[in-house]
Amino acid sequence: MKNLMFIAGARPNFIKLAPLFKLSKQFVNFNFQLVHTGQHYDNNMSEVFFEELNLPKPDFYLGIGGGSHGEQTGKMIIELEKLFINEKPDLVIVIGDVNSTLAAVIAASKLQIKTAHIEAGLRSFNRSMPEEINRIITDSISDILFAPSVKAIENLKNEGMASNSYFTGDVMYDALLDNIEIAKYKSNILNKLNLVENNYYLATLHRPYNVDDLTILNNILSAFGEIKKKVVFPIHPRTKSIITKNNILIASNIIVTDPLGYLDFLALESSALKIITDSGGIQKEAYFLGIPCITLRPETEWIETVNEGMNFLVKDRSKESLLKNLHKSVTILSKRDAYGDGNAALKIMNLISGVIS
Repeated sequence: MKNLMFIAGARPNFIKLAPLFKLSKQFVNFNFQLVHTGQHYDNNMSEVFFEELNLPKPDFYLGIGGGSHGEQTGKMIIELEKLFINEKPDLVIVIGDVNSTLAAVIAASKLQIKTAHIEAGLRSFNRSMPEEINRIITDSISDILFAPSVKAIENLKNEGMASNSYFTGDVMYDALLDNIEIAKYKSNILNKLNLVENNYYLATLHRPYNVDDLTILNNILSAFGEIKKKVVFPIHPRTKSIITKNNILIASNIIVTDPLGYLDFLALESSALKIITDSGGIQKEAYFLGIPCITLRPETEWIETVNEGMNFLVKDRSKESLLKNLHKSVTILSKRDAYGDGNAALKIMNLISGVIS
């Protein structure tokens, strides 16, 4: 039996893992092992996702959270190297672009352990983003690359990695299809927050260039306050700390909540009038659900959402630009298949079977 070791550490990783672990009983020749690095350690950013997505308890929990990017990544490399030496996995599988992803491929590659990267080939072409550095390095040293889009495949081809790249679609789409009806049935978040379907905006904000710059943060929150409808704002712990520390005022139409579980957040997304975010994953979920998205970033790695008219970039993050983009009319495409057909996990597992069985 071959050991597959999946590395996760942050909220998006847990969501993307669920469709893969759902197939564990189907692929009986593999032993699925889950490593949680501890990068996201807040219960609302971690444990709740294991409960809602029926993920198994991690086989290994490293408890590495907090610290600078370099400190966190370095600690993860040290601990993951020890784990890989002891457990001798046949394949280390990483997802996305977080520090846990980079640390795992570095540690595994130096030990000559095969690695696979799910969500490979994404490029924002903005190297000031830590995630962009993580993506580039992870792809360059991984043995197998699973790309979520045709554009991602093109990026890998342009960087000389066509021979070990495969277009599979996006496992996040699998997860959404598996859970959207469950979310609508189980979640009572709209009633809890006294919301009317299609009559509120949903906003998230966490990237350093939006929340660390107080002028930009004030611009964004001021724009939220001028919206004539309720704005639901599940607040990232780091963003909350900055707002509190600097006594930034929150307008009365903004409903601030703690970070939400996956099902509650899906329910909010699916019933929102529009979504405002700086998150890559939420841009995609908005696209999958057919909800217009306003992205508070100068660029996006999910360029298909912009090209298909479902996502609008606010490059300067000014109040005027945000409000202007918020009121743009949008034609919702009936066919939104830039990221595959919802069977990415099965394609990935079949490809893995062909490589290491």
